[in-house]
Amino acid sequence: MSSFMDKAKNFVGDKIADVPKPEASMSDVDLKDVAHDGVTYRATIDVKNPYSHSIPICAINYSLKRDGRLLLSGSMGDPGSIDGDKTTQLEVPLIVPHSVLVSLAKDIFSDWDIDYELDVGLIIDIPIIGDFKIPLHSKGEVKLPSLKDF
Repeated sequence: MSSFMDKAKNFVGDKIADVPKPEASMSDVDLKDVAHDGVTYRATIDVKNPYSHSIPICAINYSLKRDGRLLLSGSMGDPGSIDGDKTTQLEVPLIVPHSVLVSLAKDIFSDWDIDYELDVGLIIDIPIIGDFKIPLHSKGEVKLPSLKDF
Protein backbone atom coordinates (compact mmCIF):
# COMPACT_ATOMS: atom_id res chain seq x y z
CA MET A 1 0.00 0.00 0.00
CA SER A 2 2.90 2.33 0.79
CA SER A 3 4.32 1.81 -2.69
CA PHE A 4 0.99 2.80 -4.27
CA MET A 5 0.83 6.00 -2.17
CA ASP A 6 4.39 6.94 -3.14
CA LYS A 7 3.56 6.45 -6.82
CA ALA A 8 0.41 8.54 -6.47
CA LYS A 9 2.34 11.34 -4.73
CA ASN A 10 5.02 11.32 -7.43
CA PHE A 11 2.37 11.37 -10.19
CA VAL A 12 0.52 14.32 -8.65
CA GLY A 13 3.81 16.11 -7.95
CA ASP A 14 4.93 15.72 -11.56
CA LYS A 15 1.60 17.00 -12.89
CA ILE A 16 1.61 20.04 -10.60
CA ALA A 17 5.24 20.82 -11.52
CA ASP A 18 4.19 21.03 -15.19
CA VAL A 19 1.33 23.48 -14.51
CA PRO A 20 2.17 26.95 -15.83
CA LYS A 21 2.65 29.48 -13.07
CA PRO A 22 2.40 33.27 -13.05
CA GLU A 23 5.62 35.18 -13.69
CA ALA A 24 6.58 38.60 -12.38
CA SER A 25 9.25 41.21 -12.89
CA MET A 26 10.03 44.51 -11.22
CA SER A 27 10.11 47.15 -13.92
CA ASP A 28 10.74 50.39 -12.02
CA VAL A 29 11.35 52.05 -8.66
CA ASP A 30 10.81 55.81 -8.63
CA LEU A 31 9.63 58.81 -6.61
CA LYS A 32 5.88 59.06 -6.11
CA ASP A 33 5.26 61.69 -3.44
CA VAL A 34 6.85 63.90 -0.80
CA ALA A 35 4.78 64.44 2.36
CA HIS A 36 5.18 65.43 5.99
CA ASP A 37 5.56 61.79 7.13
CA GLY A 38 8.22 60.81 4.59
CA VAL A 39 9.10 60.25 0.98
CA THR A 40 6.98 57.73 -0.92
CA TYR A 41 8.61 55.69 -3.63
CA ARG A 42 6.74 53.39 -5.99
CA ALA A 43 7.90 49.94 -7.03
CA THR A 44 6.18 48.82 -10.24
CA ILE A 45 5.70 45.08 -10.73
CA ASP A 46 4.45 43.44 -13.93
CA VAL A 47 2.71 40.10 -13.33
CA LYS A 48 1.84 37.78 -16.22
CA ASN A 49 -1.11 35.45 -15.63
CA PRO A 50 -1.06 32.35 -17.90
CA TYR A 51 -4.60 31.32 -16.91
CA SER A 52 -7.86 32.39 -18.56
CA HIS A 53 -9.38 33.45 -15.22
CA SER A 54 -8.22 36.02 -12.71
CA ILE A 55 -6.29 34.86 -9.66
CA PRO A 56 -6.19 36.63 -6.30
CA ILE A 57 -3.07 38.13 -4.77
CA CYS A 58 -2.91 37.22 -1.09
CA ALA A 59 -0.19 39.64 -0.05
CA ILE A 60 2.89 41.52 -1.16
CA ASN A 61 5.81 41.53 1.28
CA TYR A 62 8.72 43.90 0.81
CA SER A 63 11.98 45.00 2.39
CA LEU A 64 14.17 47.92 1.39
CA LYS A 65 17.86 47.78 2.33
CA ARG A 66 20.87 50.08 2.02
CA ASP A 67 24.34 48.54 2.40
CA GLY A 68 22.74 45.46 3.94
CA ARG A 69 20.96 47.59 6.56
CA LEU A 70 17.16 47.32 6.65
CA LEU A 71 15.53 50.71 6.01
CA LEU A 72 11.93 49.56 5.99
CA SER A 73 9.82 46.48 5.53
CA GLY A 74 6.15 45.83 5.32
CA SER A 75 3.29 43.99 3.74
CA MET A 76 0.30 44.86 1.60
CA GLY A 77 -2.62 42.59 2.38
CA ASP A 78 -5.24 41.83 -0.28
CA PRO A 79 -3.86 44.04 -3.08
CA GLY A 80 -6.43 42.74 -5.59
CA SER A 81 -6.18 40.17 -8.35
CA ILE A 82 -4.38 39.51 -11.62
CA ASP A 83 -6.56 39.55 -14.75
CA GLY A 84 -6.70 36.36 -16.81
CA ASP A 85 -4.47 36.00 -19.90
CA LYS A 86 -2.92 39.41 -19.29
CA THR A 87 0.00 41.19 -17.74
CA THR A 88 -1.18 43.26 -14.78
CA GLN A 89 0.86 46.15 -13.41
CA LEU A 90 0.98 46.49 -9.62
CA GLU A 91 2.28 49.42 -7.62
CA VAL A 92 3.87 48.91 -4.22
CA PRO A 93 4.21 52.14 -2.22
CA LEU A 94 7.37 52.38 -0.09
CA ILE A 95 7.17 55.18 2.49
CA VAL A 96 10.63 56.09 3.75
CA PRO A 97 10.39 58.25 6.90
CA HIS A 98 12.42 61.45 6.95
CA SER A 99 14.30 60.16 10.01
CA VAL A 100 15.69 57.29 7.91
CA LEU A 101 16.78 59.70 5.18
CA VAL A 102 18.67 61.75 7.78
CA SER A 103 20.61 58.65 8.84
CA LEU A 104 21.72 58.22 5.21
CA ALA A 105 23.13 61.75 4.93
CA LYS A 106 26.59 60.66 3.72
CA ASP A 107 25.20 58.75 0.74
CA ILE A 108 22.55 61.37 0.02
CA PHE A 109 24.85 64.38 -0.13
CA SER A 110 27.48 62.66 -2.28
CA ASP A 111 25.15 62.06 -5.25
CA TRP A 112 21.60 63.00 -4.09
CA ASP A 113 20.27 59.48 -4.38
CA ILE A 114 19.87 56.34 -2.30
CA ASP A 115 21.52 53.11 -3.44
CA TYR A 116 19.08 50.36 -2.53
CA GLU A 117 18.24 46.69 -2.60
CA LEU A 118 14.54 45.86 -2.76
CA ASP A 119 13.18 42.39 -2.10
CA VAL A 120 9.53 41.76 -2.87
CA GLY A 121 7.56 38.57 -2.29
CA LEU A 122 4.36 38.33 -4.31
CA ILE A 123 2.08 35.69 -2.78
CA ILE A 124 -0.60 34.41 -5.17
CA ASP A 125 -3.39 31.90 -4.50
CA ILE A 126 -3.34 29.39 -7.37
CA PRO A 127 -6.27 26.94 -7.40
CA ILE A 128 -5.29 23.35 -6.56
CA ILE A 129 -1.66 24.32 -5.87
CA GLY A 130 -2.43 26.84 -3.10
CA ASP A 131 -0.30 29.82 -2.12
CA PHE A 132 2.60 30.40 -4.51
CA LYS A 133 5.34 32.94 -3.76
CA ILE A 134 7.18 34.78 -6.52
CA PRO A 135 10.38 36.32 -5.12
CA LEU A 136 11.68 39.48 -6.82
CA HIS A 137 14.92 41.37 -6.25
CA SER A 138 15.97 44.77 -7.54
CA LYS A 139 19.14 46.73 -6.98
CA GLY A 140 19.77 50.30 -8.08
CA GLU A 141 19.52 53.91 -7.02
CA VAL A 142 16.54 56.14 -6.38
CA LYS A 143 16.84 59.88 -6.82
CA LEU A 144 15.76 62.03 -3.89
CA PRO A 145 13.40 64.96 -4.27
CA SER A 146 14.91 68.38 -4.81
CA LEU A 147 13.48 71.72 -3.69
CA LYS A 148 11.38 71.94 -6.87
CA ASP A 149 9.56 68.75 -5.81
CA PHE A 150 8.23 70.47 -2.69
